Amino acid sequence: MERLLDFVRDNATWAPYIAFAFAFAETVAFVSILIPSTAILFGVGGLVATGALQLFPLWVGASLGALTGSTLSWWLGRRFGPSILSAGPLRNQQPTVERGKGLFVRFGPAAVLIGHFFGPLRAVAFVLAGAATMAFLRFQLANVPGALAWAYAIPKSGAIGGDVIGHLWRTLAGG
Repeated sequence: MERLLDFVRDNATWAPYIAFAFAFAETVAFVSILIPSTAILFGVGGLVATGALQLFPLWVGASLGALTGSTLSWWLGRRFGPSILSAGPLRNQQPTVERGKGLFVRFGPAAVLIGHFFGPLRAVAFVLAGAATMAFLRFQLANVPGALAWAYAIPKSGAIGGDVIGHLWRTLAGG
């Protein structure tokens, strides 16, 4: 991760594209399990605290990536829901899958919004919304604000953490 953050710092013009890629990976069904995108975006946010990056371009890139990834996942769930949700490790979790689909039927957009902020749920939330046949517009009414808020909160949290660490360092160092 350190090498990746060094790369982002040294290639600041690529930061929005990198944020797009990691936010996309974080919101595409099952891919987020394999890539620690939230931790990477948090670390990139730390670079904002150092002044190496600006928050706004990161937010734009991450927002677009999160919107694209979650919408793709919704479409995958809508198109291939039954086969995706009965394959691989989910095959043995059918009662849990059915409860998850029920949450989207019952709570609709609120479940989508919450799905952006809970890591383990993010891997399947949007595909479950599609599999639960949530209408596209209804999905997007929660997906857009959820993606925008998540894409801001993660790097901003890293920036705040970086500011706090910098302040503590200066205080302890007497400078």
